[in-house]
Amino acid sequence: MARLLIVHHTPSPATAELLDAVVRGANDPEITGVEVVRRAALGATASDLLAADGIVIGTPANIGYMSGALKHFFDTVYYVAADDTRGLPYGLYVHGNLGVEGAVAAVDTVTGGLGWTQAAVTVEVVGAPDSAALQRCYELGATLAATIASDD
Repeated sequence: MARLLIVHHTPSPATAELLDAVVRGANDPEITGVEVVRRAALGATASDLLAADGIVIGTPANIGYMSGALKHFFDTVYYVAADDTRGLPYGLYVHGNLGVEGAVAAVDTVTGGLGWTQAAVTVEVVGAPDSAALQRCYELGATLAATIASDD
């Protein structure tokens, strides 16, 4: 069975709504053969990453950058897993109250250095999540799950 890892930093009700939508999409009943594993960014490990067939990353935009928790995750896994995760399909969602461009650019830089393959358009949400934002997050989770789904 394929494994989809969701690494997130969810400090607010808005980011919790987005995470819940991603998880619902990843667990869409029409997609089979995927185990969905959620890990808080401060608790996610290189072992979690190495066991994954795909990853969804979620972060708030903090002062124009990814969260410190997500940066910590990348710092702890980068050299341990870089060679073994090249080509890993990934997706990203980012929430901010003002802008998210800096956070998106920072994550794109790290995932580019890791050689990961973006499998879905980044979901950028500014302000309170509306139904369209939640739908895009659902589709993000479903797309990543479908990308790695196995027939097991």
